[in-house]
Amino acid sequence: MKHAAATLGSGNLRLAVLLPEGEDLNEWVAVNTVDFFNQINMLYGTITEFCTEESCSIMSAGPKYEYHWADGLTVKKPIKCSAPKYIDYLMTWVQDQLDDETLFPSKIGVPFPKNFLSIAKTILKRLFRVYAHIYHTHFDSIVTLGEEAHLNTSFKHFIYFVQEFVLIDRRELAPLQDYIDKLAGRETR
Repeated sequence: MKHAAATLGSGNLRLAVLLPEGEDLNEWVAVNTVDFFNQINMLYGTITEFCTEESCSIMSAGPKYEYHWADGLTVKKPIKCSAPKYIDYLMTWVQDQLDDETLFPSKIGVPFPKNFLSIAKTILKRLFRVYAHIYHTHFDSIVTLGEEAHLNTSFKHFIYFVQEFVLIDRRELAPLQDYIDKLAGRETR
């Protein structure tokens, strides 16, 4: 449990996720989505030697949750695949979304699409699955590498953000709900 409680002492993350006064909600969600993508990509990159086709033949988050890949474009019908393959598909798909100027405009004054929050919700829901896989399958490796404080701080920030703006349905968080509840409990003490 001590490893699950380790964080980087990053101040009050609940305050850090609040929409700054005068900031556009879509802009705030976009900036944070990019940051979370980069953090998760980096964290997952440190454990790729442990997350292999052999060790993780199914993309899962514990015995009850299995994820199949579909992007609606090249893969329309969800396919069962290994965790490394799923995460590779996911990271490529997210990068493509972030690079699409019609979805994530980088120029000031260019409006976000009307369905932007829906797009961000899908991205964040899928990024959550990487956290869930890491916690359920590779947390021992994270501890061995001494990265639990980084993972826990990143996840805590992510959860507070998606909760603040209701960006992931509670049922999607089920694989880590006990841990999320513990985070909330520690915050209120």
